This record gives sequence, structure tokens and C-alpha cells, in this order.
Amino acid sequence: MRLGIAHHLGWAVAVVAGPDHMVVDRRRIELVEPGVPVAPIHHEGGAHELHRLGDPPDDDALAELVARVRASAVRATSASLDVLPGPIESISLRAWPDGFPTDIATLRRAPYESQADSVLYRLVLAEVAAVRSWEVHRYDARTVEDEAAAILGDRAHEVLHGPRSVLGPPWSKDHRTALAAAVVAGQSRSG
Repeated sequence: MRLGIAHHLGWAVAVVAGPDHMVVDRRRIELVEPGVPVAPIHHEGGAHELHRLGDPPDDDALAELVARVRASAVRATSASLDVLPGPIESISLRAWPDGFPTDIATLRRAPYESQADSVLYRLVLAEVAAVRSWEVHRYDARTVEDEAAAILGDRAHEVLHGPRSVLGPPWSKDHRTALAAAVVAGQSRSG
């Protein structure tokens, strides 16, 4: 089976697809423990006063906070993935830029500041998947549904939109994106 993820800050939509591309499981999963800042770089360390209560922490304090959030994300993500039905062979995640910086001083600046927390969650998901020996696939959220539709041909509407009528709500764009990513990963594995 293949797992597609449509992530947000601190949570994600997870869709598990079988070999026939049909949905085996779909759910919201937590990517960070309760009470932990979901966007430490953008909200706590960013330049925008809208998101924080006081002055931004210095680089060392922000690095410490990011390390705590990351450790929490590893624990929460591991626990969330442990309850999914398996065996899972692959996980599909929205692509992130290769060579994305890791030092706090750089991450605090545009254009990285607005992406850093999102990339953190994807990197944690990839790391936790690697521990489970799952293949990690990266997808472009802007094109993945079209790519899946090309693979599925005449079955595209049934596979990508049918789960709403079969399983009932919720079945949102996030669910379709996650399922499409799993379909594309299955094609790249067999093709």
C-alpha cells in the first residue's frame, strides 16, 4: 500500500491506497504534540508582530525552540504513522527545495522564513518514513492530480472523486491530492 500526505502546520491529511488505487484508509493525523508551537520560525522567530506576543527570540533561543518542536514532531508523527493500516511501501510528500538551508539566521529571512516550518514537517515525515524503510516520493501539488488522472485514464474521476460518495465526507482537495500522490508513486514504482 502507498501513503499520500497533504500536510499543514502541525497536522496532515493521510490517505492510504491499495494496489488498485482505492482508498483503504483516510484520516487527519497529528504531526506535533499538543501545546507545542506549530510554526516556530514563522510565528515565534519571524519579523511579523502579528504572530508573536513579544520580541522575537535571538538565534540561539530560536534554535533551541526549533529543536524542541522537531523532537515533538518526530514523536507525534511516529505515533500517527504507527496506527495506519499496512504494510505501507511508500509515502508521498509535497516536494521541498533541494539544499533548503538549516541555519536559523538564514531561515529567519525571506524567502525561507515563510517556508521553514512547512519544510520541517516534510523532513520529519521523510525521516520517520525512512526509519520504517518506506520509499519517499516527492510531488508537485500543482500538477499531481493531473499526473494521476493521466495514469488512471477513464478511471480518474471514479478513483479521485468517488471516495466522497462511497466513504462520505470529508473528502476534500487535500484528500484528492494525497490520493493522487499515492497513485503517481505507484506508477513510478511500477514504471
